[in-house]
Amino acid sequence: MQSEHSPQHGSAPPGPVSYLASVGTALPGDPVDNAALARTLGVNEEWIDVFIGTRTRHFARDLETGEVRWSLADLCARAAEQALTASGLAPHEIDFVVMGTATPDHLMPATVNHVVDQLGLDQIPTYQLQSGCAGAVQALQLGHTLVTGGGHKAGLVIGGDVCSKHLDLDRDLSSAAPSDLVNYVLFGDGAGAAVVTSTPHGERLALRTVLNRFTGLGREPGQVIDWFGLADRHEDRQAVREDYKAIEESVPTMAVEILWELLEELDWTPEDVDFLLPPQLSGRMTRRITDGLGLPDAVEVSCVADTGNNGNALPFLQLEALLGKIGQGQRALAVAVESSKWIKSGFALEKI
Repeated sequence: MQSEHSPQHGSAPPGPVSYLASVGTALPGDPVDNAALARTLGVNEEWIDVFIGTRTRHFARDLETGEVRWSLADLCARAAEQALTASGLAPHEIDFVVMGTATPDHLMPATVNHVVDQLGLDQIPTYQLQSGCAGAVQALQLGHTLVTGGGHKAGLVIGGDVCSKHLDLDRDLSSAAPSDLVNYVLFGDGAGAAVVTSTPHGERLALRTVLNRFTGLGREPGQVIDWFGLADRHEDRQAVREDYKAIEESVPTMAVEILWELLEELDWTPEDVDFLLPPQLSGRMTRRITDGLGLPDAVEVSCVADTGNNGNALPFLQLEALLGKIGQGQRALAVAVESSKWIKSGFALEKI
């Protein structure tokens, strides 16, 4: 849909506005298709095609040797360098760095500080938020707050995950249940970053509002990722456990709720939305969710079928694709759901 929005179209939302000046992304290595993944895991390729609907993904880990070739810090630093270069800002103009991830390289030190070290930045505040698919949105919200009310002019917001390090490639998966096997075929690795500014700069993409709300009171987690210490590292349990049935049942409904909460807060109608950035669980689930959101005139911006579910990198990969499409006065809504303990998140953008 090519609308003729002006910046004054509809009612302006309350509160201050920040701006995305640029976006950068990083994916490790060559894409791994379903045939190669099926051979490595000893599983049925057709099952991956039909049940997951993701064509390729990228791994920081070599599937044949098990060697980790890229750390999360490496990927995040590469994405941040791209974003910084694209913004036109000098490194000394970055006032802070915020990072969201579910899979830090270490418990300590925080991965964000390794990223900042690689970027050559010093004497600035750093923040690391540990969260699943909502982590990137939480990082955006903090970055927005810092430039609109924290006295800062510009900062880097980063999201990324290296999920493959949790997968046991020596395990016999021939008799694994689908709910267990899904963790081996759903995820990928990657990182993304954006430069957030207090005034219009670079891409001049206004961040109108950010939604971030915990809704998991009394609910069992949809996904658990364990850290193993000396006391429990030899226990016979998987590091990643997922209730995929609960996710399939809950996420589409939550996505619709998020969409309408954002529209109501902004006083936008469905017809005001030119681009939709839907949740990126898998190729199959994203299609189902997008159909249920009921925005047939909005252009879908999705990447998960080609990148795999790389967690907190996904919103930035979507944003990178959006930048090549969105025109002045056009609007975009992003919807993200975290199923680990059920978080609603999303944000709204307008090109000015």
